[in-house]
Amino acid sequence: MPNKLDFSTLIVEQKGPVCRVTINRPDQLNALNPQVFDELEQLLYGGNLTVGETRVLVLEGAGQRAFVAGADIAAMQSFSPEEARAFARTGQMVTKALESSPIVTVAKVQGYALGGGCELAMACDIVIASRSAKFGQPEVNLGLIPGFGGTQRLVRRVGMHVAMDMLLCGRGRTLSGTEAHQLGLASRVVDDDKLEAEVTKVVQSILAAGPMAVADCKRLVREAYSMSLDAGLNAEATSFAHAFAGDEAAEGITAFLEKRNASFTQ
Repeated sequence: MPNKLDFSTLIVEQKGPVCRVTINRPDQLNALNPQVFDELEQLLYGGNLTVGETRVLVLEGAGQRAFVAGADIAAMQSFSPEEARAFARTGQMVTKALESSPIVTVAKVQGYALGGGCELAMACDIVIASRSAKFGQPEVNLGLIPGFGGTQRLVRRVGMHVAMDMLLCGRGRTLSGTEAHQLGLASRVVDDDKLEAEVTKVVQSILAAGPMAVADCKRLVREAYSMSLDAGLNAEATSFAHAFAGDEAAEGITAFLEKRNASFTQ
């Protein structure tokens, strides 16, 4: 039976090695307030997810209208500069946790992924979007800037000129799911009614692969942003060699040669 963890703003359902996390504020288009971030932080840092038992985390928003439509503006209205910095840093800790965990993180994006929603999606390893999804960073229209990594991650995803267009024009430049895929912000784009099936296909593909190999690939790709090519190649060769010291590669190679599906264990 699925295991459900008890949160107020999140629905967390653990089923075998897959954890589904739904931001559950549909009446507010799943806007991010301090409680959402506090609960995401508890989930990601509080020992609720056991690496090895959990191999994939799917992040989504409740309802059909939005993945996450941004930060909760009403909740931010009375922020002091100190409170705003604390809110930004908490959001950055959550997005960093999604990136740095050996668990593969998958964003299922339908409807609006604006502001903090776009930032949350960008922090995930794989972004699967419906064609009608809307990605954007409209903070400048509020006299603000992104606070959860948008100025840093967006340029790494889509390049400087597209990032400038989105960040400086705000509401004047949003991307459909199709455009987001074309520009590298989304990994895959599908028709709206095929979104859940595509997420299932991606999850099954990850679960069919070697757990240590998947975790090493994620780590090496993430570290590539901050390493020279030579340092990255050395790290890759070290991990490649290490794979031959364990049972996972032996099982994968043997299964291939025997023309059967590999049976991996964590």
